[in-house]
Amino acid sequence: MRVFYSSLFYLIIPIIALRLLWRSIKAPDYLSRWRERFAFYDKKFHDDVIWFHAVSVGEAEALFPLIRQIQHKHPDARLLITTTTPTGSARVTAVMKNTVAHVYLPYDIPDGVRRFMHCFKPKLAVIMETEIWPNLYAYCGKNNIPLYIINARLSEKSARGYQRIPALIRPALAAVKLIAAQTQGDSQRFISIGASEEKVTVLGNIKFDINISRDIIEQGLQLKTGLFGGRFVWICASTHKGEEKICLEIYQEIKPKIPQLLLLIAPRHPERFIDVKKQCGQQHLEVAIRTTGAICQPSTDIYLADTLGELKLLYTASDVAFIGGSLVPVGGHNILEAIAAGVPVLFGPYMANFKDIAQGALTHGAAIQCLDKGAVVNAILKLYADPAFRKQLTEKAKLFVRQNQGAIAKICDKLEQEI
Repeated sequence: MRVFYSSLFYLIIPIIALRLLWRSIKAPDYLSRWRERFAFYDKKFHDDVIWFHAVSVGEAEALFPLIRQIQHKHPDARLLITTTTPTGSARVTAVMKNTVAHVYLPYDIPDGVRRFMHCFKPKLAVIMETEIWPNLYAYCGKNNIPLYIINARLSEKSARGYQRIPALIRPALAAVKLIAAQTQGDSQRFISIGASEEKVTVLGNIKFDINISRDIIEQGLQLKTGLFGGRFVWICASTHKGEEKICLEIYQEIKPKIPQLLLLIAPRHPERFIDVKKQCGQQHLEVAIRTTGAICQPSTDIYLADTLGELKLLYTASDVAFIGGSLVPVGGHNILEAIAAGVPVLFGPYMANFKDIAQGALTHGAAIQCLDKGAVVNAILKLYADPAFRKQLTEKAKLFVRQNQGAIAKICDKLEQEI
């Protein structure tokens, strides 16, 4: 089955290359360093590394505290972080700088995997969340490289997809030494697609182990009083196509009731910054753009955050946060950064990617789910009018996070057995 899979992968490489070219029209970084995606490198790297893979920004952000713990315990260890997206790559470089090696993960074709492994010779492979690559896993198994899937999650939809190809997935999972699942449900779904029950354990979600430094909090408060002039700030974070239009409509509706309202929009993907600015202009809204250094005037309607890696800072400067990817059927994004920043959290009906976190937050009264535009309007007006309710919501949210922390320490203990 893996031979057929590999043959098919080789056949679709021209399509993959065209897709990279297409995406590079709006995001040029997709075309740069393309050789890394086939494991051709322009410089020599250290081998005998501890290798971590995080697909994009969210997984990388969650991984950084674990990386720092390992660096603290093993200052001489050589660490490699791979990502798949340019935004994830940029975040690794910005945060970890030269303390780790970083390249893109190559496509799962046999010769690419072989070149990658020969270059870095990992002594431990750690995959974040749900990345099952048959050739990569087979190489680890054949060469006795301990392979861990940490913070592992698997949706019901993905599980059904994997169950259709057991001849490919079961051998891949046989090469895994340990699957550290986020929840009991994730654990059962991994077992249902072929993971050995004795290899699966529930260690929790490392995204709960978030810490926002005092420096970031102070910078955020300075941003609010200085750049934003102390206005009531509603941030729409990690928004996707179609969501900004809804948020702008909501802004127009509630602005007469909250005269000092400022809408802060932080789109999920950098290639959409220009499009969002254009949408604001079409509605005759005054926009200040972060990278220009523009200061918000009393007449400014929208503050467009056209940067990456600043969400924590922007959350701490806000009064209400709406988490994007949830008003359109994307599946939602992580609400825990906003909670840790102490800002009341709203999200829409589509939270499949963070189903357990969202449900837990709702159960604990730690967030508000808004099923439509009208619900968002009502929630913002209530939070604006009732400071005591805002405080109650954020206190319950912080308690919810504290009660679920500890996964990093548990995962670290497991990895220590190999390091």
